[in-house]
Amino acid sequence: MYEKNKILFIIPPFTQLNTPYPSTVYLKGYLNTQSITSEQVDLSLEVILRIFSPAGLSQLFAEIDQKQVRFSKNARRILERRQDYLRTIAPVIRFLQGQHDTLAYRIARDEYLPKAGRFHTVANDDLEWAFGTMGLRDKARYMATLYLEDLSDLIVECIDPEFGFSRYAEHLGRSASSFDEIDRKLHQPLSFTDRYLLPLLEEKIKETNPDLVAITIPFPGNLYSALRCGQWIKQHRPDLKIAMGGGFPNTELRSITECRFFEYTDFLLLDDGEEPLCQLIRYLNQQLPLSELIRTFTLDEKKKQVIYINNLPDNTICPDHFATPDYAGLPLAHYLSVIEIINPMHKLWSDGRWNKLTLAHGCYWGKCTFCDGSLDYIKRYAPRKASILVDQIEQIIAQTGEIGFHFVDEAAPPALLKEVALEIIKRHLTIVWWGNIRFEKSFTPELCFLLKSSGCIAVSGGLEVASDRLLQLINKGVSIKQVAIATQHLTQAGIMVHAYLMYGFPSETTLETIDSLEVVRQLFENGLIQSAFWHRFAMTAHSPVGLHPEKYHCLLIDPPFGGFARNDIQFTEENETPHELFGEGLRISLYNYMNATGIDLPLQKWFHFKIPHTTLPHDFIRRTLNEPKN
Repeated sequence: MYEKNKILFIIPPFTQLNTPYPSTVYLKGYLNTQSITSEQVDLSLEVILRIFSPAGLSQLFAEIDQKQVRFSKNARRILERRQDYLRTIAPVIRFLQGQHDTLAYRIARDEYLPKAGRFHTVANDDLEWAFGTMGLRDKARYMATLYLEDLSDLIVECIDPEFGFSRYAEHLGRSASSFDEIDRKLHQPLSFTDRYLLPLLEEKIKETNPDLVAITIPFPGNLYSALRCGQWIKQHRPDLKIAMGGGFPNTELRSITECRFFEYTDFLLLDDGEEPLCQLIRYLNQQLPLSELIRTFTLDEKKKQVIYINNLPDNTICPDHFATPDYAGLPLAHYLSVIEIINPMHKLWSDGRWNKLTLAHGCYWGKCTFCDGSLDYIKRYAPRKASILVDQIEQIIAQTGEIGFHFVDEAAPPALLKEVALEIIKRHLTIVWWGNIRFEKSFTPELCFLLKSSGCIAVSGGLEVASDRLLQLINKGVSIKQVAIATQHLTQAGIMVHAYLMYGFPSETTLETIDSLEVVRQLFENGLIQSAFWHRFAMTAHSPVGLHPEKYHCLLIDPPFGGFARNDIQFTEENETPHELFGEGLRISLYNYMNATGIDLPLQKWFHFKIPHTTLPHDFIRRTLNEPKN
């Protein structure tokens, strides 16, 4: 009997430009251990490369010319200089791919690229501060990124309003309780981006001749394109089976009852995909019944209802599959190294080709009340052996030729980091790595210097709300003092520190927000952090706050479930602090602190409304660091 074993993994538009999203390389690596053949394609990258080419821009300009509409001044500026864009697009793309590095001299000297609106938002002084005279290549990549973003703005205004370099039609997937809007969009004529996506999909299916197409949906901005792919396959290759999974379904689609979703796919897999995918392949080969599937949604055609099949007893701990990720088939030399914003940590996200690796399954802390701790990918903690991890590091370097690694854990376990660092040093490996941590007491000066010696260049960690009362409320497990000590040890070792910051947590007062800003100001002033980012608190359905809002004095405003996605939850709180007023002031102050300006200005400077005076002394962090240790 012919076995339907060959899998085609697809990353749909759009994710990162600089490196593959890791889900398919993880799954392909595991299927290798099961002797199951698979191929993978990053349609996110390939669509971008088709559009941002001389042929793609020629088609773009031709379509715009057919529209009888008066466009903005910015769009007209680009259209007037279309020949300059057609002349420069191929060299700029090659430069961002790491070829033709010497082009940086022409780009950075302000004489080569046509310019539109994005360039007018950046002052020359900002460029000089960020890149100086020696950071010429980085400056050129930043300017080349602005150039691409100008073209993206043109596409959004004139042709395809859903376009974005790292997302597509993202609003359709955000809080989409009902499937109605998505379904309507999928029954409209193909968009400009679709007309590049679907021919590429057809081309890849013909090349690989799969039996099963597995499409990852990591984010809301991948949902629409994933469903477009499924729609095309259903219409043109009904002989193929389709499975979908990924981060978006794992958090948003756990309660799905919407039958129409299964007009675009046959199966929806939850959580770690290795075992569900292998069971699905056995089912398709008639080696086991439907009832033996694991964590799988499908449509019961007879009853016309969505069913969930999970042939695992409650609380069963699934085996962890830590096979070596396999990048085979992905065009690693074609990814674009861009600099989207002048932020030291965000630069790492978009700049350079990073191999992704996981040190442990789940989070070793797993107690933060704002986090989706009830879900498997966080609550089930299973560390790996350091020797096996470093074996895999060596194997991935041999395959990709790249020595950069991003450890993608929710929070890297300090004890395991120490073992991995020792193993790297023992084997005399030269690698560069960064990852996410908790600012806890384990990060002693000795451990931080060890991590630096093994190749660590940066860490990011959740300071969240810089208030000891709120840190206790969110069960972060650290105090402001501990954050200050840990960041001091890291920076003294020469490791860059990025802090994730949150405002608007339930019961947070205006004064606590201002005190938090003062703590952040002092952390920058004392050189303890070099990068940070504020985000507004969002309540999610699978977090302790979302599961038990009454404990946090919140009342849910949860409309009736529409059968599709459920994650972000609207709520009101007893404390009616106007959190929405603070976002812009927090953003502007942080931008200045990262630029080493405005450190000595009063906090009121950043806000257009009256704020309370901070209760913290100006040397609060310095005093904290000098307090006697317990």
